[in-house]
Amino acid sequence: MKLQQLRDPSDKVLGALLLAPAFLLLALIVVYPIGKLIGNSFFDLRLQGGGQAKWVGVENYLLVLQDLDFWNATLNTVIITVVTVPGALVVGLGLAMLANLPFKRRWPVRLALLLPWALPLAFAGLIFAWFFHTEYGFVNDVIMRFGGPQTMWLLRPNWAMTAICISIIWKSSSFMALILLAGLQMIPASLYEAAEVDGASRWQQFREITLPMLMPSIVVALIFRTITALQTFDIPYTMTRGGPGNATETLAMLIHKNSIEYGDIGYSSTLAVFMFVLSLIVTAIYLRRISKSA
Repeated sequence: MKLQQLRDPSDKVLGALLLAPAFLLLALIVVYPIGKLIGNSFFDLRLQGGGQAKWVGVENYLLVLQDLDFWNATLNTVIITVVTVPGALVVGLGLAMLANLPFKRRWPVRLALLLPWALPLAFAGLIFAWFFHTEYGFVNDVIMRFGGPQTMWLLRPNWAMTAICISIIWKSSSFMALILLAGLQMIPASLYEAAEVDGASRWQQFREITLPMLMPSIVVALIFRTITALQTFDIPYTMTRGGPGNATETLAMLIHKNSIEYGDIGYSSTLAVFMFVLSLIVTAIYLRRISKSA
């Protein structure tokens, strides 16, 4: 009977057979690493010393909740997320609308959108570290030419966080713009033509047509950008290494420090579990928003 089902499968069996390779691949590259990560979080596992892994239960989780560095890194991560995600959305929407204008030759504008997105994150961080350098940075040079004071951008906590947020917005806005540009091109031109006939202004067309029709693309862009913002590492690391002190240290940087520099795999796995849970919560909120819209 089973052999006959394989030779002439039903739609349900055929669907299961076709999806089986994808499920196996997901289990290999997603489920197993997450399970291994959660398993390591219950052990005292260190690279130095050559000792065996020791079961500690929830001790690592209790230590994380008492760790001031964890709360500081989480706060910095939330600040970066809250500032850069809306900032990248606003800038990206403006760039997408610019690239969607009926130019005769629009490819230079659209090519310009790809350049920041294609630039490696670490390279972008190094570029902006030079831009905001106190002595020979481009930003201070422009400010001083207009009679402004020399600002120690990367040497003071608030200014360093500001410089990092500006850098991340510049880097991530092109990604948002590409997603939103695809959404803009899906809006029928007949809607705008009908609105013009009815005497609607540009702002009314944007508010009543563009934003509602673009909302699915906006939500998708926000999901991807928020998750990557919660995992921010490269740009803050290359610009400030978490300094001054640990004023700009993110959760991903704290995980890197404990795992790579200190060799504490158990504790860093616990930190990664907290970041994973935070990402899941944010994703669930967005998915709930999508389901309500649908």
